[in-house]
This record gives sequence, structure tokens and C-alpha cells, in this order.
Amino acid sequence: MSTADQKPLGSGFRAKSEPDEVLADIDLSGKTAIVTGGYSGIGLETTRALASKGAAVIVPVRDPAKAAENLSTVAGNVSSAQMDLADLDSVRSFAASVLDAVDTLDILINNAGIMACPLERVGPGWESQFGVNHMGHFGLTAALMPLLEKAKAPRVVALSSIAHKRNSILWDDIQFENGDYHKWVAYAQAKSANALFANGLSRRMAAFGGRAFSVHPGGIFTPLQRHLPQEEQVEMGWLNKDGSVPSAVAEIFKSTSQGCTTSLWAATSPLLDDKHGLYCEDCDVAQLMDENSPPFLHVAPHVCDDESAERLWTLSESLLAIA
Repeated sequence: MSTADQKPLGSGFRAKSEPDEVLADIDLSGKTAIVTGGYSGIGLETTRALASKGAAVIVPVRDPAKAAENLSTVAGNVSSAQMDLADLDSVRSFAASVLDAVDTLDILINNAGIMACPLERVGPGWESQFGVNHMGHFGLTAALMPLLEKAKAPRVVALSSIAHKRNSILWDDIQFENGDYHKWVAYAQAKSANALFANGLSRRMAAFGGRAFSVHPGGIFTPLQRHLPQEEQVEMGWLNKDGSVPSAVAEIFKSTSQGCTTSLWAATSPLLDDKHGLYCEDCDVAQLMDENSPPFLHVAPHVCDDESAERLWTLSESLLAIA
């Protein structure tokens, strides 16, 4: 991708546009979509919106009981199957079931994730935020590639975060085996990896007319914050001491339905038909960060770097091969 393309297209939408606005002119009848984490938070709203436009939506679920309850509120063609991004055997089993069930995959939204959790290890010893947010989705996408190749102009959306601006990939100690663990550094690394993944994937999908994009959904209060105690959220300015939301935060943060709209836009907008691997925010392509950028907007150059994307891709393939 060219960093010259990393600039807003003038989509006409806003930071707090709702799904029905973004999908107003979109018909997804006959399309198949997968939304990881599609039964909670913004993932549930993503599933609801895609199904409302005619897509058959498959939701991988780690908690079948919770998924059944939440998805019961969604109208349309929605199904689910067991999968845990922390367990690559589970990921491969889910993908195999999808390969048996459908002929093509038009939309894959890699929405699920964990944030700022204590140090845990998954798979063959991967740090959990890198392992779940990046490697789980890398393995899932690789396994589903035959279905993407058969679709007409398929799209993959990887959910990144503004947290990527903190730091890129810790190439010398990705798994925090040598240095001290810091949960926000690990989260920033994982979110940088998500954006770099979309960069590398889009080049590979171009051969069959596909596209991949990364998105920052915005600030939203969802179960993603489950590892953050209230005191820490107060310290960060997200909450008042009484647990209420400061007015300045309320102005910036989005509802769960508004939080899914950039994913929906990246997955369907015709404005992106000739674009590849870009990072999006607020229902448009994000501006490349400079010295005047506000802290909660724009994209850092390190996740727009093709060389880094290819380095991560090669590394991820080698990690996947031994998992």
C-alpha cells in the first residue's frame, strides 16, 4: 500500500453514524459473513446489521450459552459454532466445519479480542494478547482462504485500535520472554499486528479481487474493559470516581451500534473497491499521523509499512506452522 492513500475519502458519514446509515444502499442478499466475537458488544451489533441486510452470518462462539441468549435478539439468518481463538485446534475445527457448510465467504470480520489483561500464555507459549488478537485470527483467515478465493470481491476486516500508536511490534521479544511484561505495551503490539496483518493480507487477496482493511472502532464501553478495575479507568479519565462517565468522554465515546459502523463501512463500501490494506476510523480512511494529530485519531506510520507487514507475515506463518 502507499501511505499517500492513507487519507480520508470523504465518505459522508460521521464518527457516530449508525449502521442503518452506513448500510442504507447495501444489499447483502446471498452473501455469507463470519464475525468473530459476533455475540457480544460491537460484534453483536455487527452481526445484527449484516443479517438485517440479508447476509447469512456465522458466529464463532467461545461461550455457547451466552451466545444463544444474545443472538436470540437478532433477526435473520444467523448461526453459530464453537471456537476459541486461544486454541488453534478449535480454530481449525471451526474453519473445517465452515468449509463443509458453505461454498464461498464474502465477508470476514476479525472482531474478537482481549485487552490489557494480566500475563497469560496460549498455544505454544504465546503472550495471550498477541496469541488471541493476532495469531488466532491469522490462523482462522489462513484456514478460510479457500472460501475467500471463491467469492466475488471478498473483504476481510481486522479490528485494530488507536492503542497501536503506543508502540509497534517488539521484534526482539514479542512474547515477553526476556523483558518485563506491560499489559498496555502488549495490547499496542497486538493492535499494531492487526493493522499490519490487513496490510499484508490485502496484497495476497488482490490476486483474486479481494481486499483487507483494518479499523479503529472508536472508544466504546463493552466487555473488552473487563480486565480494567474501576480505579484504573478513573485514573485514565474514562470514569468519574462515582463510576459515572465524564461529559468529555461521553462526547467522544460511541454506543455499541455506532462502534460497529467503521467495520461495516470497511466491509461493504464501494469507495474502497480500488483500495488495499488501509487503516480506517470514523467510517472513512484515517489520516496519516503527524505532529499535529490529536491523541485519539489518525494512524501511525509504523502500521502502514509494507516491509514490517511482510516481516510479520513471514514470522506469523512460521509460528503457525509449529503450533
